Amino acid sequence: MKRLIFLLFLFVFLFSFITLFAPKILSDELDDINKQINDLTSALNMSIKATRPLESELNSLQKRINDIKNRVLEIESDVAEKRKNIDKGYKDLTKQEEILNRTIRDYYIRSHYDSPLATFFSFQSASEITQILAYQKAAADQDKAIITNIAITISDLEEKKKTLEIEQTRLAQLKTTLDEQSKKLDEVVSGAKAYQQKLSSQIAQLSAKQQDIISQRLASLGIPRSAGAGVPACIDDREKDPGFSPRLAFFTYGVPNRVGLSQYGAFGRSRAGQNAEDILRTYYTNYELKKDYSQDISINVDGFGSFKIEDYLKHLGEMPESWGNEGGFEAQKAQAIAARSYALAYTNNGSGTICPTDRCQVFLANEKGGKWNEAVEITKGWVMIEGGNPIKAWYSSTHGGYIKSSGDIGWNGTSFTKNAKDTTSDSINSFDDLRNNAYDGPSHANSPWFYCDWGSRNQYNKTAWLKPDEVADIVNIILLARVDSSAKDHLYQTDKPHPYGGEVWDANRVKQELLSRNITPYNNVSDVSVSPDFGSGKISTINLSGDAGSTSFNGSEFKDWFNLRAPANIQIVGPLYNVERR
Repeated sequence: MKRLIFLLFLFVFLFSFITLFAPKILSDELDDINKQINDLTSALNMSIKATRPLESELNSLQKRINDIKNRVLEIESDVAEKRKNIDKGYKDLTKQEEILNRTIRDYYIRSHYDSPLATFFSFQSASEITQILAYQKAAADQDKAIITNIAITISDLEEKKKTLEIEQTRLAQLKTTLDEQSKKLDEVVSGAKAYQQKLSSQIAQLSAKQQDIISQRLASLGIPRSAGAGVPACIDDREKDPGFSPRLAFFTYGVPNRVGLSQYGAFGRSRAGQNAEDILRTYYTNYELKKDYSQDISINVDGFGSFKIEDYLKHLGEMPESWGNEGGFEAQKAQAIAARSYALAYTNNGSGTICPTDRCQVFLANEKGGKWNEAVEITKGWVMIEGGNPIKAWYSSTHGGYIKSSGDIGWNGTSFTKNAKDTTSDSINSFDDLRNNAYDGPSHANSPWFYCDWGSRNQYNKTAWLKPDEVADIVNIILLARVDSSAKDHLYQTDKPHPYGGEVWDANRVKQELLSRNITPYNNVSDVSVSPDFGSGKISTINLSGDAGSTSFNGSEFKDWFNLRAPANIQIVGPLYNVERR
């Protein structure tokens, strides 16, 4: 009997363990997943029917499917665990079969022989009779409990097995549905990406065309790259009346390209007592100044023939000769070294040719003479090199107080150019600080191109002033381009034909297009302000207010659209600009 009780206790413990720790049936979760799949299918069908599906939406759908797949994997793991526990339960039942058979047999034997009347006559003591009867009842109850528990276990295992088979069938259907949805979604995503790539390509082509137009307009201004090119200084329009008011004009600090040596900046530094080598270190970096470079190399100049490198330099008109007698002789020496390095790099040590204009270096029919020739002689053979080769030492007339690396303006990156301030103090916190401290500014070299509004219209006293509604039109095209990139090809300047034969939308058409997209257009702009980044020398944000409220744009974004849309040849020619109002 003790052995029977022990076996019964062991069985109850094992069954309880299985019951308590078996994974929960996840039928409700499967229903939830099916509902999500139905929702997903609906969303997917809507996406497929969409004429311009968004990749972000499709990625979201893909993520949801992946999440569901992960949950299915978890359910599969739970189902496998259930199967394992059920199999273990059946295995344990086979061990209990002998106990069950013996218990049933003993129960019927005892029920036949353990008669209360026979017990009463078999014992003389009442206490003995009571003990025997109690024992017989306890044994019978134990047999009943064992039989009942095993029967319940069998019933429960059968129910779990049935539920498991249903879940496995539903899981198989669910996985099939998911695979189908994933395949459809992959097709839609691929199609959407192809469509978006096509759009991106079209946008890139439009952007390239627009940049080409901007470059052409910029070139039409005749902006001087060279201080000695003889190009007239820009005219300050601030005191000129175009015949209308209120009016706004956009003034730029410096002129392209701001890479390498600033000629007026070098002039200012020379007048401040810096020598040629100090000046070069300001504008270039990571180079070696070699002072015995070969002087036997010849430079071939388009239309002029071949000249020995030092003779070639004496014909350059890159810097005013008069500067040598005005405190700028060290600037001339620095210019001679930069020009020598540039010519050698440009022609690959004389194996190629170089143009005679300020697109390359200004070449004069005769030697310049005077202090310039003296600067060439003193620096004879001095070349800036990197890795044994001359560097392409770019330079331009006026940087506006800032030096840019070649990579920063969109050229190929170089290790010998850099970003820096070209000022007497590194602490520049306002436009007044810049004007007072820039070496090419009015307090030092006083470049005539330091602060200019570029372009003009004859009908408005040859000025670059704009009317408030003209500035509003520029704001409107940016707003339209932001919401509809396909409109970009219609947003060129309205006073000239479309550069590629398309249709240009005038100010009224742009307003109509905005209204059709539930965007309120501007009819006039009453106030404009800029937020400069004086650390890097550019406008971070431009803020505009008018009859449609206030708005802001990235400084570079506004500049590019301004240069595409502004009338005549009016341009913002650099990253740092300001707005004048009258």
